[in-house]
Amino acid sequence: MFCGKVKEFLSQKGIRFTDRDVSRDEAALEELQALGLMTTPVTVIDDQTVVGYDRSLLEQLLG
Repeated sequence: MFCGKVKEFLSQKGIRFTDRDVSRDEAALEELQALGLMTTPVTVIDDQTVVGYDRSLLEQLLG
């Protein structure tokens, strides 16, 4: 549910992103685990990690 919200938000803003499905992509799951996380969605912007759909934080990081 929230993964779709993040993708919709980024698309509406014209932000290009890479969609990675941890249920189908073992490398993506390993990257998630390396971040110390086991939940989705996770959005990485530069060196900042946003867990969940935090619209205000996404807007802040994207300028």
